[in-house]
Amino acid sequence: MTELLVLATILFTVLIGAVSPGPSFILVVRTSVARSRRHGLAAAAGMGVGGMIFSTAALFGVHALFTHVSWLYAVLKTAGGLYLVYLAWRLWRAAREPLALPEDGAASPASSHRSFLTALTVQLSNPKTALFYASIFTAVLPAQAPPWIFIAVPPLVFCTETVWYGFVALAFSSGPPRAAYLRSKLWIDRICGALMGAIGVKLIVSAGASR
Repeated sequence: MTELLVLATILFTVLIGAVSPGPSFILVVRTSVARSRRHGLAAAAGMGVGGMIFSTAALFGVHALFTHVSWLYAVLKTAGGLYLVYLAWRLWRAAREPLALPEDGAASPASSHRSFLTALTVQLSNPKTALFYASIFTAVLPAQAPPWIFIAVPPLVFCTETVWYGFVALAFSSGPPRAAYLRSKLWIDRICGALMGAIGVKLIVSAGASR
């Protein structure tokens, strides 16, 4: 397998993983429709940075670390699950609160920064993502891969994740999705909260089972 084919296979698999529904997708969609396009794009960048961090960790052997120190993996999964449950509780609690939507140009850099940090934290809350990357690299990377591949993979993962979630942000921050959200905010927020909470509980339960 040539080096370019290796990169293409990695990026395609990463894209498939990003497209799969999960807490990252839920957060970007909700941020885009409930706040603004700028907030959604900031969240997309947060997802990209999280993917880059996890892919770098996977390249440096985080899979081996989790295998030999199983309690660390369980602790990280529990912490990530608790954070998702906390976000779910906040979504559920705020479902009845009215929402004033800013115009895209009116979103302050500070609040956009918070959207970025929230997205980054959600992306990093699931250590399974690091194992996902480690599995891809183990299966695809040759034993004697050239050094430039290890340098190229993390920024390319960032671009793949950011472009996908940026597309999601652009799609869901347009007029019709935002109008639909305002009409059904109570139930949309509670459904998003329930889904995110279920993912968090699943992480916590699986962490207990893996000890």
